[in-house]
Amino acid sequence: MGFRILPVTKRVEKSVIDQYRNVVTPHISDNLNRLHAINSSLRPYHKEGKLLGTAITVKTRPGDNLMVHKAIEVAEPGDVIVVDAGGDTTNAIIGEIMLEISKKRGITGFIIDGAIRDTGAFMKGDFPVYAKGVTHRGPYKDGPGEINVPVSIGGMVVHPGDLLVGDEDGVAVIPVDKAEEILALVKKQEIREKEIFEEIEEGTIDRTWIDNTLKQKGCEYIEFADKI
Repeated sequence: MGFRILPVTKRVEKSVIDQYRNVVTPHISDNLNRLHAINSSLRPYHKEGKLLGTAITVKTRPGDNLMVHKAIEVAEPGDVIVVDAGGDTTNAIIGEIMLEISKKRGITGFIIDGAIRDTGAFMKGDFPVYAKGVTHRGPYKDGPGEINVPVSIGGMVVHPGDLLVGDEDGVAVIPVDKAEEILALVKKQEIREKEIFEEIEEGTIDRTWIDNTLKQKGCEYIEFADKI
């Protein structure tokens, strides 16, 4: 325990993953009861680009990236490397060299509950990277660590094989066995919101739900007398 490498035992079908390419994270979040999301302590450090892929998880001691290097080697094209570095930002976990190697190997992004460096290389490109912070101080390469175990990232437990979707609003985490179910719900929400925007444009949108909700919740309306 604490120094081991496990396989990913279950993955979302590529045909299903591809259908998430144009899905926005708020729609995913709404259909996961707004719970399955990495919190705002991790922010995007890339210029543009959609994060989408299967989670390869890494748990490492703060400031050490030995097992992250190994995760790059075992990851498959289309995978996202998710690193639980304890949220510590003293030392960077990845930098430009690891970025370039990962791009070459077909990895589709990084999520680091820790720090990165060589930020300029990330911020001018479209390779998705979410991290907690930035420092010029490099990492150690001693271990220990684990690959493909459940990890805690920004208040969210991520399991190996989970589907990750990230955009400018953050990262949503979809359990591997729920990907098709959530996709169907998202498609329905897209249709509903398209109808709402049409009603806004036509001036026919019904907003009576606001007063109905206030009444149901017991909101008190107070009338102010005219000024004397």
